[in-house]
Amino acid sequence: MAAGLTFVCTRSNQDGMIDELYSREILRRTTQLQHLGRLAHPQGSADRVAKLCGSTIHVELALDGDTIGDFAMEIQACALGQAAAAILSQHVIGAQVGDIIAARDAMRGLLKGEDVIFPEGFGDLEILKTVKDYPARHASTLLSLEATCDAIKAAKAMS
Repeated sequence: MAAGLTFVCTRSNQDGMIDELYSREILRRTTQLQHLGRLAHPQGSADRVAKLCGSTIHVELALDGDTIGDFAMEIQACALGQAAAAILSQHVIGAQVGDIIAARDAMRGLLKGEDVIFPEGFGDLEILKTVKDYPARHASTLLSLEATCDAIKAAKAMS
């Protein structure tokens, strides 16, 4: 185990919930975060906090017209927030602004139990569908998409 890391594992009658909510695929995605850090010259930035769990994200981006030209984030989040951010980070650069907004809106719908279609490149967000049954986890799952949409809005306001 790495120095400075502490892992706590407890067994309870909620183990079924934990297994369902934190699937192997979701946990695998937490290791796939890309574009970590900050940009030298962001056009828009945003911060979001999921108050219940304390997950936080800072997003910076640069637009090339209506295309995400550059992107960076700093994230301290639970596995759900990290998994969603990892999927976003793999497809955000080169994505159209409308696709990012549509992905956020589809994720909101998915968490409400609606049948949704994600824009091309963002279909992997579907792995988070089990979160719909846990409303307290919705904010952390939406964190990266909401912050990215906020940063797009900020960038558009500056241009």
